[in-house]
Amino acid sequence: MPLPFLTADRDVEELAPATAAAVTPAGYDEAPARWQRPYRPGPWRVGVTALLLLLASYVLFAAMIIAVAGSLPVAGVCVAVAVLVIVTAVRLVRVGVWVGEGGLRHVRLLSAKTVPWADVTAVRTVRQPVRWLGLPRTVQGRAVVVERAGGAPLATLVTSHGADFLGRPQAFDMACDAVEGWAADFRRA
Repeated sequence: MPLPFLTADRDVEELAPATAAAVTPAGYDEAPARWQRPYRPGPWRVGVTALLLLLASYVLFAAMIIAVAGSLPVAGVCVAVAVLVIVTAVRLVRVGVWVGEGGLRHVRLLSAKTVPWADVTAVRTVRQPVRWLGLPRTVQGRAVVVERAGGAPLATLVTSHGADFLGRPQAFDMACDAVEGWAADFRRA
């Protein structure tokens, strides 16, 4: 049984009316204040998140056993640790680039930075050393960079060796095209 509301494979017609499709970028939702990720989270990011949620379930199960055994303060500590792991897992899934009518948002694990479209002069893909899965080791790869008007350049948005695109060059190319397309469409508007 297909569940199209759970996937990103929905048709554009389901997301936006046919009359608005000519005015807005492809895949744009009719809710103007909504932020959208122009690509799917990669298997590395989803896998680490799944492992974190599995760890949280074990910690919650341990908290239940400890609470039944009669040590409520220790069970409370276990529940707090599980909640922290769950919040980290949810935040890890949200890491990446988000686009919307208000600008370009770069979400990291502990912070987020939004750049209005008026401040974006160019979004382009460059070949440069990039971090492998966010670790200190660098390799030669490609990255999407944002040039800002009258400001410091924004940190590298997406890399070909990040958790979303490692081993998926076609997905990286599609994500680059999507981010560059959104930037071009909204800078013109």
